[in-house]
Parts: sequence; C-alpha cells; structure tokens
Amino acid sequence: MPFILSMLTLGMLHGAVPEIPVTSHQLDNGLQVILSEDHRLPVVSVEVRYLVGSAHEKEGRTGFAHLFEHLMFQGSANFDNEYFKPLEPIGARVNGTTNTDRTNYYEQVPSEYLERVLWLESDRMENLLPVLTQAKLDNQRDVVKNERRQNYEDRPYGMAFKHLMNNIFPKGHPYHHLPIGSHADLTAASLDDVRAFFTRYYCPANAMVTVVGDFNSVDTLALIKRYFGSIKAGERAKTPNPEPVSLRAAVHVKDVDEVPLPRVYMAWPSPALFADGDAGLDILASVLTDGKASRLYQELVYEKRIAKSVAAYQVSKHLAGFFVVQATAAPGKSLEDLAQALQAALERALAKPPSKDEFERSLNGWKKSFFGRIESGLRKVQLLSGYAHMTGEPGYLAKDLERYTSLSIKDVHETGSRWLNLKTGVRVDIAPKPKEAKVRPSAVPKGGK
Repeated sequence: MPFILSMLTLGMLHGAVPEIPVTSHQLDNGLQVILSEDHRLPVVSVEVRYLVGSAHEKEGRTGFAHLFEHLMFQGSANFDNEYFKPLEPIGARVNGTTNTDRTNYYEQVPSEYLERVLWLESDRMENLLPVLTQAKLDNQRDVVKNERRQNYEDRPYGMAFKHLMNNIFPKGHPYHHLPIGSHADLTAASLDDVRAFFTRYYCPANAMVTVVGDFNSVDTLALIKRYFGSIKAGERAKTPNPEPVSLRAAVHVKDVDEVPLPRVYMAWPSPALFADGDAGLDILASVLTDGKASRLYQELVYEKRIAKSVAAYQVSKHLAGFFVVQATAAPGKSLEDLAQALQAALERALAKPPSKDEFERSLNGWKKSFFGRIESGLRKVQLLSGYAHMTGEPGYLAKDLERYTSLSIKDVHETGSRWLNLKTGVRVDIAPKPKEAKVRPSAVPKGGK
C-alpha cells in the first residue's frame, strides 16, 4: 500500500501520467481485443463488453438488456450450469452489469486460470441459445422484477431517478426509461423475443474482450482467436443518435415515499461523457458539495441547518448527461422551506467563480480519484474497454486526465453558467407518506358485552 500511495502522490504533485501499455487487435469476425500486461500481481482481469444497453431497447420491450445480463449466468451448451460454480472455488471475482450504453461481464482470477475464463465466456457467446429454456426465462424474469422492487420501488427515495430520467429525456429518447425496465414489459417478454435480442446483439462484431494483468500478450491473443475466432460475426449495433435535449421550462414532480425526511432533487440536461463541459461539471460538483467547507454544505447544513445532507454530481453517459443537486431536509424542516433554501443557495454559489483554493482542492480530489481507478485490475479493465467503446482509443488515459488538468477557474464557472439554468430544470420532491391516524377502539360501557 505505501508504494501505491507514493505513486499516487508523485503523480498528483508532478502531473505525471502513468504509462499503461495497451494494444488493440481485431479478429476476422469483428471482435475487438484489448490487452494490457501488468505483472505486479499474479492475477488477470477479463471483461467481455457487449455494445448494447437499455438505450437500444424499443418501446414496450424495456429491460431486455438487463434481463440478458441475468440469463448469461444460467449456463451454455457445453456448461449448462450456474456460471459461478467453476470460478468461485478458485477465488474468482465474477459479475456483470448493465447500463444505458453497454452490458459487461467480468472476472478476476489467478493468472493460471485465464484460459478457463476465456473458454466459459466464448461458450456462452456462441452456445447460450441451445439451452435457453422457458423455465430459465421465467426464473430470471422474477429475479429482475424483485431487483426492481428492492433497488427502486422499496428503497427509500428509490424512484427519484425514474422521475428524473422520465422528465429530463422526452418520450422516445433512448434514456427516457430506467435500464431495469418495467414490470409490464418484463412480463410480456417471450422466449422468441429474448432469443431474437441475443441473436442481434450478442455477437463478436458487437463485442470487446479486454484482458489486464499477469499474462503474455502473444499467447493470450492466440487463446482468444482459438475460442472466439470461429464464432459467427453478426453485426455491430448502431449507436443511437437522438436530438440534443433542452428544457425550455421548469418541470416539477411530486411524489411520496416511506422515508423519514423530505428530499429535493434539482437536475438539468448536461454534456455526454468526454464531451466539452463534462469535466468542468465534475469539478463544479466538488466545489458545491465535496466536504464540509463546500459552498452548499457550508450554507445549508452547517450555517442554516435546514438540510441534513447535500450532494451534487454529473451523471455522464455516452449520448447525453444530466447534472443533479439533491438535499435532504434536517429533522423538523419542511420540504418547501428546503427547496427555497436550496434554490437561493445555488443562485449564490453559481454567481461567482470558484476561489483558487476551492478549485485546486476540487481538482486534486479528481486527480486522486483518477489515479485510484488504475490501481485496481477490475477497474482498469473496464476503464480501458470504456475508452475504446466511447472514444475509439483504448489508450485515452492521458487525454482523459488532461480534460481536468487543462481546466481553468473561468472554464468551470462558465460551464456552470451555461448548463445550470435555475429558471428551468427538473425538480423532484420526495415527501414522507402521511402517517395513518390510529383509530382508538370504541370504549365498551361497564356491564356491556
């Protein structure tokens, strides 16, 4: 750990960008292969990324990308069993995730088990459909529905992001709906529907295999060609190209939830990941709410004590983004009082540029976060594949850091003024459900029955 910390400190102090060796290859069937050797630890991290997310789903068929994330762990023709079984005994870390823009599957294993991972991944890419049954679909459909309940419907404030996405992005926009999908669409999914979805999107031409860690590039590329090279190519999915989003008026959504304290969300459309303004909004978010000395925390939590907590963040996605400021009321404070105080505090906070100290503190925080991402094999494997997917350059590391280090105080201030129009935007209020009045039982007269 001291060695890692010293690297991070030196990197931040001197602006050095660690050199990450990375090579990119393309098989004849279109599969992109990204390799990055790192022999410090005897482990390898593997990610298979399919370029399909909820943004590719059609109306009435939402949730398919996430549903398939689950189905991919239910077995394939040559290993028709739980995918975790041959990997957990060797100490592997295994999982998959789905978002608006992609679905990924990743493993971290001791180096000597790399071939096992590549074989398993190639078999479910090529041979999932022969053993995909109605029973498996029904089972995983229920799992996804339950996940929706746990992560959204039954989680405190869990439906806020549904309201934000529904109202920031108009109907028909690829980001209008949550990646989890709706109960109705999941129920309507037939076996033929999901088979068609797999055939369309789960193919080499629409996938990337990235390997990071302790391996030999020549040998590993040969293994990948051996296991993936004969799979039918398929076609690369087109990236959706929606119209730019803008809000011409304020939108106000009110909801109630089983929560102890009111919360207010304010949000605005913002730049896509890696687009101009994206990094500036990251820095601005830190100026606003990162730490007890930050502008909104200082005023709302420490001085006025009208909020229990406050947070700001830029949600960066491939096609577009949105910037969120949220505040939770302090006990005894009303939702409307909180909303008015938040609006006024934001007006003051955005009116003047960051000070030199605020700017440098926020920028150093992002540098630390940046360097931290490349110390973990699992984070690095997803970072490199994300660069390749979103920018076309798996070696985008230095350019990514430069997005932040090239910013000026003026850039951050002007970015906030451009994107955060306090006269528009989406406001979502989450209020506690009214408590049901307790009805006292009628008194029974003495001598009554």
